[in-house]
Amino acid sequence: TLHPGKAFVLIPHCTFLALILMNKPLLAILGPTASGKSNLALQLAKRFEGEIIGCDSVQVYRYLDIGTSKVPPQEQAGIRHHLMDFLSPEQEFTAGQYMSEGRTVLADIKKRGHLPLVVGGSGLYFRALLNGLFDGPSRFNPLRKRFYQQAKHKGVTYLHKLLQRVDPVSSRRISPRDQPKIIRALEVFFLTSKPLSVHLQVAPKGLQGFQLLRVALNPPRPLLCERIDKRVDRMFSSGLIEEVQSILDKGISPTCKPLQSLGYAQSIGYLQGSISLPRAVASTKQATRQYAKRQMTWFRKEPGVHWFHGFGDEKQVELEIEANVARFIHLCSTQQSSDRDPPHIQVSSIFPESSNVDFQ
Repeated sequence: TLHPGKAFVLIPHCTFLALILMNKPLLAILGPTASGKSNLALQLAKRFEGEIIGCDSVQVYRYLDIGTSKVPPQEQAGIRHHLMDFLSPEQEFTAGQYMSEGRTVLADIKKRGHLPLVVGGSGLYFRALLNGLFDGPSRFNPLRKRFYQQAKHKGVTYLHKLLQRVDPVSSRRISPRDQPKIIRALEVFFLTSKPLSVHLQVAPKGLQGFQLLRVALNPPRPLLCERIDKRVDRMFSSGLIEEVQSILDKGISPTCKPLQSLGYAQSIGYLQGSISLPRAVASTKQATRQYAKRQMTWFRKEPGVHWFHGFGDEKQVELEIEANVARFIHLCSTQQSSDRDPPHIQVSSIFPESSNVDFQ
């Protein structure tokens, strides 16, 4: 493992051999929304012959373009993009499905000898891809519908009390107000006759075959909020309301999950006459700023992340990350091609101490 701020890292002999035999470099670009991840990823993909894997729970859906800030095809510079724009908004897509699809894409990119770049702000998707999830049953909609009806008529506390009876361990971990997690825990129990807490005792299978470098962007909070506000203004002025109307005109329900996401929920509120356009814009800005804060909290807990001050489209930040990625790739290739057999290998740290940050 590479640690920032250390002069040398001693890699045990067995770990070194494993890196030579199977591990290929994998780059993850993380950070809050509007921090410039997409721009940075494009520049790095061009520089290192890479392919981009989206890590965004809404960009996977077709038709949702403006509100998700997808990079238009004409601006993708010929770089292959994966796990974007391939589902109907009415299709369900879970973190487990993302893990499965993402690992398949990673394997294909590895075969082509290209550098995979996982790019996005969906922390749950990233963690699922990297660490895996427990091998539980797929969602069973008839059962879930019954639970939702019970919650509607008896309250979510009724479901939580039921969970206390069948899975007391999970009931202590899950908030009595967290209806989706309560229903999932109940669903797992009734489909498998085994509590979710027991399933979770079996360690999931983590991603194998890659040496991962995590980099993340940490722009100053006031400047990030300013960028978020400008982005939201640009989304609405570029036709977000019209985009949502065209989606509804296709017969897609306004209650489907992706249309409850940032910008889309507010646009539907405007189209349905429940809020004014200025209020929809202001609400989207506020909700997006709050979401960016939650993203930072999530990624702060992610181990091994190397943080860089600034935005991904700032030239100095881009050059700093590019230099570190180049050294990382060189380190991996050196380990893979070496035919030496020492008891330990000394590896210079690729990151200076300044890559650590103080979170705002």
